[in-house]
Amino acid sequence: MTSEEPFGFATEQIHGGVVPDAAFGARVPPIHMSSGFLFDDFDQARDRFAGTEDGYTYTRLGNPTNADVERRIALLEHGTEAILVSSGQAAAAVAFLGLVQAGDHIVSAQSIYEGTKGLLLQNLRRLGVEVDFVERSGDLAEWEARIRPNTKLLFGESIPNPKNDILDVAAVADLAHRHGVPLVVDNTLATPYLLRPLEHGADIVIHSASKFLSGHGVAIGGAVVDGGHFDWRAEPERWPHLHQPERALEGASYAERFGTGAAIVFARDVVAARLGPTPSPFNAFLIRQGIETLSLRVERHSRNAHAIAEWLARRPEVTSVDYAGLASNPYHALAERYLPRGAGSVFAFTLAGGEAAARRVMDAVRLFSRMTHLGDVRSLILHPASTTHAQRTPDERRAAGIDDGLIRLSVGLEDVADLIRDLDHAFNALSATGTADESGASLADGASDRAFATLTHAVSGARPIDEEI
Repeated sequence: MTSEEPFGFATEQIHGGVVPDAAFGARVPPIHMSSGFLFDDFDQARDRFAGTEDGYTYTRLGNPTNADVERRIALLEHGTEAILVSSGQAAAAVAFLGLVQAGDHIVSAQSIYEGTKGLLLQNLRRLGVEVDFVERSGDLAEWEARIRPNTKLLFGESIPNPKNDILDVAAVADLAHRHGVPLVVDNTLATPYLLRPLEHGADIVIHSASKFLSGHGVAIGGAVVDGGHFDWRAEPERWPHLHQPERALEGASYAERFGTGAAIVFARDVVAARLGPTPSPFNAFLIRQGIETLSLRVERHSRNAHAIAEWLARRPEVTSVDYAGLASNPYHALAERYLPRGAGSVFAFTLAGGEAAARRVMDAVRLFSRMTHLGDVRSLILHPASTTHAQRTPDERRAAGIDDGLIRLSVGLEDVADLIRDLDHAFNALSATGTADESGASLADGASDRAFATLTHAVSGARPIDEEI
C-alpha cells in the first residue's frame, strides 16, 4: 500500500501489508493451513532453499498467512520487518537470543512482566548471560552505572505491568546508543496505536500479540519488530555472530549482506527457524482479525480505564491507584508526552486491608473475570501477590511495589457504568456497616445480584432468576 500522503492508523490497520489473493481473488487473505508448499520443479526447490527465489518451503520457515500479519505489525510500528512467533514469551526469547551469547550482559528495568524476568534470571543466566536490573527506570544514572563493556542491550516496557511506571523511551534510547547498544522495548500494553517506541529511538519492539493485538482472548502469539536504523556494522567485535562468514550467505556475513537489517534476519533465519516457535496460521488469522479493530478497541479500553481509575482514587478503601493517566500520578508527565491518545487499560490499585480485603473484592465481582490475561474485550481482575508474583519473596514483592492488597485490572469494553457498579458491589463486601451474609456481601446488594442474574440468564436463554424462585 503506497501513497504520496501517509495513511491514518485506522486505514493502515485494515489495509496495511495486504497482498491480494492471486488464486481466487478473496478480499480477506485466506488461511494457509499447510505444513509445506509445492515446488514447480527441481530448479525451483533448489532456488528457494538457496534463497535466490522468493517463495515458501515449510511453515516453520514462513507461511503466507503469518507473513501477512508480520507486514501489518511492522507497518503499524513503523518498523522495517517483523517476525511473528507463537507467544509473547517466544518474542522476548527470539529478540534476546538474536543479540546475546554466553558471556554477555543485559540491563533491564526492574518493573517488567514476571515471565520475562524469569526468562532473564533462569533461562538466560543458565546459558551464561548476566542480567542487572534498574530499580527506578527513570533514573538514567542508575541505567548508566549498570552498563558494562559486555552489555549487549537495554530492555524495558513502555507501560510496565502492573505499576504503570512509564519508560522514558527517548532518554533510555539515547543512553543506550551512547554506549553502542540497542534498546529493546516491550510495547504490549501500549500497542502501536498509543505509542510507537521506534519513533522515539528504540531499536527493537516486541509484543505479546495474545493481548491487545488479538484482543478477544482466543489466540496466542508474539512479534519481534526491527526499526532498521541500528548500525550493526559500527562495532564488529561487539556482534561477532553478525560478522562471521556464513556458508548460507555464500561466505558473506549477516552484517555485510543485510546492513541495518542484520539482527532481524539473523533472528528469523537462525534463532526462530532453529528453535521453531512458529504460530499456527489459524492463530495468525485471529490476530489479524483483531488488529483490524485495534484503534477502536484501545481507545475504548483507555477511556473506560481512566474513568475507573478516577473512581477508585476517590474511594476511602483505596490507598493508591497506579494509573499514569491520572494527573496525580508521578508518571503522568511521561504519559502526556508518550501517550497522548490514552494511558492504556492495565493498571493496579491497592486496598488498605491487605490480602484479606483483596480476597473479599476479588470474590465479590460479577462482571470482572478472575483470570491471568490482559487486553481482552472482557474486563479482568487478578491478585498479583498470590499469583503472578507468588514466586518472589515478600521483600522482593515489597521492593517491586506489589503489596498484599494490590489488585490488577485489565479494563475491557463493557459499559463503564456497569463496571463501576460491579466494583462498587464488591467494595460493599468491605463495608463495616450493614448486615453481611456468609460471602461477605451486604444484603442491600440484592438488586445488584438480581441484575447480574438477569444478565447471565438472558445470555444463556434461561428465565431470569426472579421467575425461577
